Amino acid sequence: MLEYEETLKLLNKAKDGDEKAKELLIENNSPLVKSIVRRYKNKGVEYDDLYQLGCVGFVKAINNFDTSFNVKFSTYAVPMIAGEIKRFLRDDGSVKVSRSIKSQYYNMQKYIDQIRLKTGEPPTTKQLAEQFNIEEPEVMFILESSRMPVSIYETLDKESSNGQVILDKLVNYDEVSSLFDKMVLTEVLKELEDKDRKLIMLRYFRDKTQSEVAQILNVSQVQVSRLENKILAKMKNKLKD
Repeated sequence: MLEYEETLKLLNKAKDGDEKAKELLIENNSPLVKSIVRRYKNKGVEYDDLYQLGCVGFVKAINNFDTSFNVKFSTYAVPMIAGEIKRFLRDDGSVKVSRSIKSQYYNMQKYIDQIRLKTGEPPTTKQLAEQFNIEEPEVMFILESSRMPVSIYETLDKESSNGQVILDKLVNYDEVSSLFDKMVLTEVLKELEDKDRKLIMLRYFRDKTQSEVAQILNVSQVQVSRLENKILAKMKNKLKD
């Protein structure tokens, strides 16, 4: 962090339009911005996006700060940074779920609990679709609507993960990065058969375990594992082509 006098000099320069001074202020106050951003993790917004929002709030603090205030700039900046993030989360950041979807979810969850009490196992998506007279994809959409999205770059349990992120547990990080970098993953998915696409979507886009996927598809976990490896190999070949 910069000394108080140096901060004031840079603030005056930045307010006069000196972009270099503004960049130095952002760079040296990055730890402050990050400390505030960490409070709003797991809210369904990527960490990098939260950091950018924090920087927007920080720049607003630079532009609005009056050096005649009898307070430290960091003290003034903190609520500006937090306010920018909270404003986004309130107005744009959260996934909006309609009342009808919420109602369907609660009814479906109630039915799931009833079946689990009777049989010891939750119903499959096929059973749910028949019970509520809707298609299976709609069942999955309704069940997922209540979950807050989690970034695949979210850090796992610090005590046992050694800094690993969720993506590391899903599949080899380098392989996934390669898929995304080539920007053809969507096209490859379109070429898959419906059942294969559904398995991949459940595993890598819905964060389902192989056991959960097996239950949804009404097959064994061993079959899911074999199919998954086969489909991934097919996708890699298509990417190479």
